[in-house]
Amino acid sequence: MMSVLAIDPVPWARSQMAFTLGFHIILVPLGVSWAAMVLIANYRAIKKDDNDALVLAQRWSKFMAVTFAVGAVTGTVLTFEFGLLWPRFMGKWGEAFGVPFAVEGLFFFTEAIFVAIYIYGWKRLKPWPHFWTGVPIVIAGIGGSISVVAANAWMNEPSGFTLNSAGKVVEVNALDVIFNKAMPYEAAHMVVAAYLVGGFLIASVYAMGMLRGRNDRYHRLGFIIPFTVAALATPVQMAVGDTLARWVYQNEPIKFAAIEMVPKTKSDVPETLLGHLNSDGTVSGGIPIPGMASILSDPKTGTSTVVEGRNAFPTSDQPTIAQVNTVHLAWDVMIGLGTLLFLLSVWFGLSWLFRRDLPKTRWFLRIAAAAGILSVVTMEAGWVVTEVGRQPWIVFEQMRVEDGATTNTGVWITFLVIVAVYVVVGVTTILVLRGMGRRWREAGELDETEVPYGPRGSVERPGAPDEVPVG
Repeated sequence: MMSVLAIDPVPWARSQMAFTLGFHIILVPLGVSWAAMVLIANYRAIKKDDNDALVLAQRWSKFMAVTFAVGAVTGTVLTFEFGLLWPRFMGKWGEAFGVPFAVEGLFFFTEAIFVAIYIYGWKRLKPWPHFWTGVPIVIAGIGGSISVVAANAWMNEPSGFTLNSAGKVVEVNALDVIFNKAMPYEAAHMVVAAYLVGGFLIASVYAMGMLRGRNDRYHRLGFIIPFTVAALATPVQMAVGDTLARWVYQNEPIKFAAIEMVPKTKSDVPETLLGHLNSDGTVSGGIPIPGMASILSDPKTGTSTVVEGRNAFPTSDQPTIAQVNTVHLAWDVMIGLGTLLFLLSVWFGLSWLFRRDLPKTRWFLRIAAAAGILSVVTMEAGWVVTEVGRQPWIVFEQMRVEDGATTNTGVWITFLVIVAVYVVVGVTTILVLRGMGRRWREAGELDETEVPYGPRGSVERPGAPDEVPVG
């Protein structure tokens, strides 16, 4: 019986971390960007006396509170998992790896405090002072995201520490840990992604409403604000992503070889769409674009640009064939869906530029309704590229994954428990958000609550017109 339960813990530890991170990362864009959407609506409400914008700001702030709370829980689970699933990693590198998380903790508490103040301030503060209490939420959300990404970037480009002869960390330079070489590129990529994904996710809900016949000004405004933010972020993200990919080519060649599925070092490397790498080092299937990978890697030298292949590195340091195929497929998904979202943004932009209106065809709304899910898939694919592309290292060229994982052979049990718990959490969160939206639609003019499902009150907001509906 014990031999059956004694299963290799490494794959299960990796699976649990991947699952919980993949779940949590869906909430991150909402945590980072939703406050900005709220403030845009809030600003419009005050500046133009726009009742619809005020209702949106108030409703979105309540949604924001729910997703923030769930994100806090799932984020806390992740911090425990570092110690439970990766004790040897944390035992050796915790002093350095923990620095960005200490900074993130400060941003988290700042964000939590001002989320509470902002929501409590509806009808208790004058409009402009209340508006400004929301600004720290935006700043703290961005700062917290950058801090966490700094920790991940450090795993890709470790720096800021000194090891003694026994390999133990004896000195840590906090600034060098946080501002490692990969951090500016990864942080910019994630922050822009947060606004892109958050915008498309929020807008997709209103696109569905419009497809179902809710074409009032409230739904149009609820669509236009977040979709505009996402549409503006999309070309920026493509530029940031291109810069990051070129940086990976120069600084993380083994990951770049996996991304481009390059078995042997050579020039004039094609950009292969789809396809897969075989065990004998040949590439099958896919659509090769001659020389394009070399051109994109360094446009100055074009097709003569040499791209290092897997054969340039020791066999033990190479990602496996399966990992290469996973990274390459994730890269294709990220680029393909990112391009689709960019074209959708261009469609919206041109229509707004020339007609000051949304595209008339329902196909635009159908694709926009799907854009929320597609943007999440794009983001998840990007994280697969980052994490699987670093294999076999947990800390690049310093510690391998199997050397940092727990030796507890029963970790598969915690994986199954976590999956079950997260399914319940996910379903409950969706039901709560849908229930809030349904209740507000049925109520019309809302009976304001201080927090979601909190006690009702009748306190009037100083300086706000009596006839403005709230909720």
